[in-house]
Amino acid sequence: MGSADGPKADETDGDARKARDEDRDIAVSERRFRFLVAGYAVSSYGTFLNMVALNLFVYETTGRALAMGLFMAVRLASGFVAGLVVGGLLARFSAKSIMLWANVGQGAVMLVLILAPDGMLTGALMAVSVVIGACGTLFMVALRSSIPEMVGEDRRAWANSLSITGRSLAMVAGFASAGVVVSLVGYTAAFLVDMATFVACAVTVALLPIAGGKGAGGKEADGSAPESSEASEGSGGSVAGKDASAAKSGRRWRPVAFLALAAAPGMGLMVALRGVDAFGSSSHNAALPIYSTSLDASNPAVFVSAFWCVWALGNIGAQQVIQRYAQRTGHSVGALGFGYGTVVMSAAFIAAFAGFPLAVTAVIALIAGAADGLTEVAYTSHLQTLPATLRGHAFGLSATFENLGFGVGMILVAAALDRFSPLAVVGWSHGAAIVVAVVFLLRVAGVRRAERTGRAGLRKEEAVEGRPDRGDRDGAEVSGG
Repeated sequence: MGSADGPKADETDGDARKARDEDRDIAVSERRFRFLVAGYAVSSYGTFLNMVALNLFVYETTGRALAMGLFMAVRLASGFVAGLVVGGLLARFSAKSIMLWANVGQGAVMLVLILAPDGMLTGALMAVSVVIGACGTLFMVALRSSIPEMVGEDRRAWANSLSITGRSLAMVAGFASAGVVVSLVGYTAAFLVDMATFVACAVTVALLPIAGGKGAGGKEADGSAPESSEASEGSGGSVAGKDASAAKSGRRWRPVAFLALAAAPGMGLMVALRGVDAFGSSSHNAALPIYSTSLDASNPAVFVSAFWCVWALGNIGAQQVIQRYAQRTGHSVGALGFGYGTVVMSAAFIAAFAGFPLAVTAVIALIAGAADGLTEVAYTSHLQTLPATLRGHAFGLSATFENLGFGVGMILVAAALDRFSPLAVVGWSHGAAIVVAVVFLLRVAGVRRAERTGRAGLRKEEAVEGRPDRGDRDGAEVSGG
């Protein structure tokens, strides 16, 4: 009896120790990720600060509004190109090295701008626009594609929500303080603050062990990527596995990037919707100053600042709800959350320009921010279900679509606002996003109906064979790829 009970007691103690070790590992990884998000929030503050300060500096230096447009165009074009190549870089280098050097590059180019003589200011400004645009995309893609390795697959919704919260807080602080910093201490001091934020983020990245990038999919003995059942759901899993070596080598980055979008039903349409959503975002960004001027020509900045502050409150509130939902249920908001969130967000931005009383507009801005936060988490979490060797390519291609949509949108919207009202321009821009979102939702609903039909048929088949106890398990495995 005693010898029989001994092993059971040992097994119980071993299970308890294993559970404690797992809890400790989870706590350590979450604590490290919180430090990383803190560094990311600091650098994001610098990004939004320089977005305002640099545009003002370009205009003051050149005296031409066209120069501001060119500066922004170069910045977006650099992000577009970076999105195309970042998948290949993540196949060759670690995510930590890419995030580190992205911040070092941004800090270094700000130092170049500070030290540049008057005769070289134009060249220094162009260098800043190229480096800031490219490095910002490189850092963002490296961070988002590596989150599953950093915190675990089941914690990615929490991690995404936390990083978006940090970025939203940084956006409000950056936009709100930019005018004060420039007016009180001048451009040079503002650029020094900006450089310091990138240095702080670089130090944070350097001090933390960060997984992802090169070798992220190398946990298997043969070096192949571990399969992701969620990403390969329905179809495409074999394609993802077959081309994992191509993704890892980085030699065929273009085909692999598009294969990443084919690795799950509707993934390509999801990324396309993200690009159309960025197109819609360009409309409200361009139209807000014009609409604000029509409300109060003497002080147009008040409405714009208030709108974005309320929007950020909605975004942060949504992140808190999502984090608690993920912690309580262990689930993340899925593709349907992204589709519905896009519809609500786009409709809210259209309503914001409809001339409602300010109190109603504040509620609309709150809803727009909350829906924006939901779509961001749902979208990022869904792309993170791809295998590690394809994930960086998918995020890179997504960044390219977003930069393309926003850049093209800024050109078309700027021209349209000369002839049409802000409501009309924002209406057709975000209306296009609503149409694509409805198509996407119909696509997701069709895939889920097919999956339910397949599971029901498989369970029926297993029952006929006299093995009904295996029907649910086998059905899940088939649907999971």
